[in-house]
Amino acid sequence: MSLEKTIEFIKNHNKFLITSHTNLEGDALGSELAFYRLIKKLGKTSVILNEDDIPYGYDFLPSLDLVRKFKRNIKDINFDCLVALDCSDLKRTGEVYTINKNNFPILNIDHHISNANFGTVNWVRPEASCCCEMIYKLYKKLKINLDKDSALSLYVGILTDTGSFHYTNTSAAVHKITSELLKHNINISEVYRKVYGNIPFADLKLLAQILPTMKRAVKGKLIWFEIKKDVFKSRKRIFIDLSESILNFARTVKDAEVAVLFKENLSLTNEVRVNFRSQGKIDVNRVANFFGGGGHKTASGATVKGKIDDVRRRVLAKIRAAINKI
Repeated sequence: MSLEKTIEFIKNHNKFLITSHTNLEGDALGSELAFYRLIKKLGKTSVILNEDDIPYGYDFLPSLDLVRKFKRNIKDINFDCLVALDCSDLKRTGEVYTINKNNFPILNIDHHISNANFGTVNWVRPEASCCCEMIYKLYKKLKINLDKDSALSLYVGILTDTGSFHYTNTSAAVHKITSELLKHNINISEVYRKVYGNIPFADLKLLAQILPTMKRAVKGKLIWFEIKKDVFKSRKRIFIDLSESILNFARTVKDAEVAVLFKENLSLTNEVRVNFRSQGKIDVNRVANFFGGGGHKTASGATVKGKIDDVRRRVLAKIRAAINKI
């Protein structure tokens, strides 16, 4: 469906419940906060509700006090529609979607190619760099002025989902949008430092412990890491997203086409989270889809049942086959 259908949906509703996927990051939070302000400027009400806490490194974003965490038996949220942002599947909201017991209409705004089109209205644009780019277009189409807080929220989403403007989804349109956002006097050096240059010393030491486990195959075109539960036994909390940090490191390895991280689920036995990153020649969304996951051509993930050794064997075999075809 089109942007026009999305605007029609917004105009036809008054009380919005806004959410996004579990394991929040910059694009999810930025989209939520900017969409909240858009709804407010239209004279309507909304609530932001997420499964997870605000992730480390994003506490500088404006109005985070607006973001609530899901709790069972919530009864004080009054809404007439659900808005899922940056979320390829409704169940990726965690348990938030279960609040919609009255089956109110759902607005699905997303840029993942694997989106399940679960909404009453689905505005899905895989060609968009991020969900924040799409929310920016909503502001422009509705002729709503961007304030500094909205511009900062959108900028953070674009910054993080384009890998600081060096992923293949960084288009001319992205740079044009960013140039307009920067007119609001965003301190880009400070934002970058808070998002990327703010790693606690203990987490950095843990990262240094994991990186030497790197292995490679297919003449160096395939790089993989694994994190088992015992790595975290001595730590009550990990602040940074180790998965993203490890995969960003792997992307810099010479000749690497695909990087994979296998991580045992801390709370469940025989379940492994698998994250994929590609330089572009291999469509890792297809690989992730095969194992019940999805995402983008160059960045995807899946949760796979089984012991880590068996999961690793099956996943790597699939990737090797894909690499051997190029």
